[in-house]
Amino acid sequence: MNKLDRIIVGISVGDVNGIGVEIILKTFEDKRMLEFCTPVIYASNKIISTHKNILNLNTPIQRVHNIENSIPGKINLINTWVEDVPIEIGKATKIGGKYAFFSLKAAVKDLNNGNIDVLVTAPINKKTIQSDEFKFPGHTEYLDNEIEGHALMILMTNEIRVALLTGHIPLGEVSKTITPELIHKKVSILLNTLKHDFSITKPKIAILSINPHVGDDGVIGNEDATILIPTIEEIQKEGNLVYGPYAADSFFGSGAYENFDAILAAYHDQGLTPFKTLAFGEGVNFTAGLDKIRTSPDHGTAFDIAGKGIANESSFKEALFSAIAIFKTRNQNRELTKDALK
Repeated sequence: MNKLDRIIVGISVGDVNGIGVEIILKTFEDKRMLEFCTPVIYASNKIISTHKNILNLNTPIQRVHNIENSIPGKINLINTWVEDVPIEIGKATKIGGKYAFFSLKAAVKDLNNGNIDVLVTAPINKKTIQSDEFKFPGHTEYLDNEIEGHALMILMTNEIRVALLTGHIPLGEVSKTITPELIHKKVSILLNTLKHDFSITKPKIAILSINPHVGDDGVIGNEDATILIPTIEEIQKEGNLVYGPYAADSFFGSGAYENFDAILAAYHDQGLTPFKTLAFGEGVNFTAGLDKIRTSPDHGTAFDIAGKGIANESSFKEALFSAIAIFKTRNQNRELTKDALK
């Protein structure tokens, strides 16, 4: 069987008190999913069994000792820890965060070692996961530290891709963080991923303004005039189809986003609020710019509905399909260009 026919997907379970295990189990209730990939879950048999009993799910799980023993056509579980873990479904606890990190750390290790092809992460709680080993605002920053490359957060569906100039930082830090160097770096990563991960030959990118109404000629700030506009002009002179800055308040409602392959937002909520309004429950978080592929659903731990059996697995399933598609596209493009003359 060709390597691309059944990709090995590593799965971290996220916060063990949230909906992560539920959406994973529900995704693989459909046995046809195993025709596309070999899933490897990093958790413990006791954690999975506890959730299955609470949710009355019968998704079959195959325990394996290590990644080398994973079985195609089965849902594989690597016992990442053996001790009993007190589960408090629906609660944000330090224990929940501790074992979310254990799962993530083990999966990333296998990803870096080439034992799994892609990583799909279930949601973590950004507060409870904090520890001496995890001092990051979220998955993206942790992966940026652990995997070769420079991470760029992209939220996407088949119709829209929104990337972020700045990620999980306070709003007061945004304007101080955005520099010409940062813009060049993020645009370069975005152009590269659109070309090599999505096979878009000549990507067209829109950049949103830092200030309302693009600063209104300096009345509402001058960062757009002094930083964004000159930098965009430099990028255009290099032959890239990068445009803006566009006022964010009307960009999505007017449908202007439909004219671009990707949008680069200045800060987290500027890009993610309209994205999740348009596509909540269907979106995928893709960490572009890294040597390895990681995706996740576009939602959080949802403690309020954890254990009730009503969590929707659609976004997790889309994250799984996206990881597989990006892996195939990236590898095919590498094959096409590996012997090309410089």
